Amino acid sequence: MAIYEYLCPECGPFDVSLPMGTAPQARNCAACGGKARRRYSGPNLSRVHPALAAGLAVEERSREAPEVVRRPDARSGGAREGAPRAASKRPARPPHPGLPRP
Repeated sequence: MAIYEYLCPECGPFDVSLPMGTAPQARNCAACGGKARRRYSGPNLSRVHPALAAGLAVEERSREAPEVVRRPDARSGGAREGAPRAASKRPARPPHPGLPRP
């Protein structure tokens, strides 16, 4: 479906949604019933899916005011940067425990 724009001389512009390529040159105005001529305008490309619009808004906000991490990452074990870590019994690379390490 495409949105076509018409201009009524008495009521002003109004939009009509019709299948693409089926819009007549003139149409009766929805408000007054007078003859309205079709206006040619650029395509409306600003309409995006609501989920995409929300994601773009979050991304734009994060440029100026990024979110602050309040808790340490669970994988880091809560250790501060520069603090020594406790030795782990698990190998550093679990899928490859038997391979030689540099």
